[in-house]
Amino acid sequence: MSAAAPLAASGLRKSYGEREVVCGLDLALRPGECFGLLGPNGAGKTTTLRLCLGLTDPDGGSIAVFGQPVPAQAREARQRIGVVPQFDNLDPDFTIRENLLIFGRYFDIPDATLRARIPDLLEFAGLASRADTRIQTLSGGMKRRLTLARALVNDPELVFLDEPTTGLDPQARHVIWDRLRNLLKQGKTLLLTTHFMEEAERLCGRVAIMDHGRIIAEGEPQTLIAQHVEPHVVEVYGEAAPDWAELRGRALAERCESTGETLFCYARDPAALVADLDDRDDLRYLHRRASLEDVFLKLTGRELRD
Repeated sequence: MSAAAPLAASGLRKSYGEREVVCGLDLALRPGECFGLLGPNGAGKTTTLRLCLGLTDPDGGSIAVFGQPVPAQAREARQRIGVVPQFDNLDPDFTIRENLLIFGRYFDIPDATLRARIPDLLEFAGLASRADTRIQTLSGGMKRRLTLARALVNDPELVFLDEPTTGLDPQARHVIWDRLRNLLKQGKTLLLTTHFMEEAERLCGRVAIMDHGRIIAEGEPQTLIAQHVEPHVVEVYGEAAPDWAELRGRALAERCESTGETLFCYARDPAALVADLDDRDDLRYLHRRASLEDVFLKLTGRELRD
């Protein structure tokens, strides 16, 4: 792999009309890591990916992919990048094998090299027995695995993954996670955007949480959890939860937040909370360790984003 950083962006800015969607963003990926770029809808994640790929021109700042300036040398940089888009854009007129073959030709890969590479890609995607199947007959999970395999047709050093498991059932999601771990073992660098905080916590060595075009927190998932939220969470369910919160919950927890009929109680020592709830027949509760999702919600809020 190149000695230059896989991706480095400094002071990156992009506006549409009067709305600035990327506001002075700094980003640096290390070779061989999975870096998560997290944020609610409209935070600027997809625009940031488009800027880094040279598909959108920045209004300010600098971008380099393996030392090559983007967008000035974006075409050359993209030769070393694989992209898994947010929505599958496979060609329905072709088979699985033909989709890989035709896409590989965009990179001017010699035909013999490309045909020799395809069996490994099909095996990686778990689609070796379906190579001559047309796209319309594939399940959502199969299409997503094929889209991931297609992103690897040029043997990229850096892979952009824009919400790669959205819409998949748990089984398909775990299969994709396994494939991504294999890519990391091969030394590839991954830039992942996702709304699944569990996915980021499982896969990413570092994450950046983005909101309103700015990075508001960055670091290792477990470090961010320790820095921003209490270690224990007690989720309380039931119509009586708001009343219990006012009478008992807020006094027993360091912090309480509510969403609908669910009350989230954050505590360093949950023993008193749990003991009190054990005596209540009108409430249900779940005691768990704090997660990256708790950090995300604390920093970006619980209100719905459209």
